[in-house]
Amino acid sequence: MNTTEIRLWTVDEYHRMIEAEILTTDDRVELLEGQIIQMSPQQPPHAATTQWAFNYLNRLLSDKAFLRMQLPITLRPNSEPEPDIAVVRIHPRRYLDHHPTFDDIFLLIEVADATLRRDCKQKARTYAKAEIADYWVLDVNSRQVYVFRQPKDETYQQQTILNEDTTLSMLAFPEIEVQINQLFP
Repeated sequence: MNTTEIRLWTVDEYHRMIEAEILTTDDRVELLEGQIIQMSPQQPPHAATTQWAFNYLNRLLSDKAFLRMQLPITLRPNSEPEPDIAVVRIHPRRYLDHHPTFDDIFLLIEVADATLRRDCKQKARTYAKAEIADYWVLDVNSRQVYVFRQPKDETYQQQTILNEDTTLSMLAFPEIEVQINQLFP
């Protein structure tokens, strides 16, 4: 019996495909654990929630962190996802020569409309492997936040679901209270 092995790609190989225009912005893909994955199209609830949460967090963190919306982060050796929101270290050159890496990341957020399972499984595994300490999934349909913390190996040891009537603090900025109902339009 013949078996087919999957060819996994590194971040460097992925970048070379972009430079050679094998992959373009029209492709709407991201690199997850060595696989080039098609990104889901955005429905209005997803887009509105992403913009709303971004604006709210940007106001809260304006002098403490830099926020990026739907832009790449580099998780070597083989992932370059584009989280809906990345709260990252303020960089003097604003990431002109590289995407934020593990050392730059305070919090990653995915907004889930039709992608809740993927965001809580595949993305959570990718982020846990990269030791991202704080990962949230905003569930548009139930107006809840799935909070993933304490990464170990390929999973998070702490997973909590919070309703919109509660508050939450980021691990990096425990003094700032995030009102969950303000993350949703």
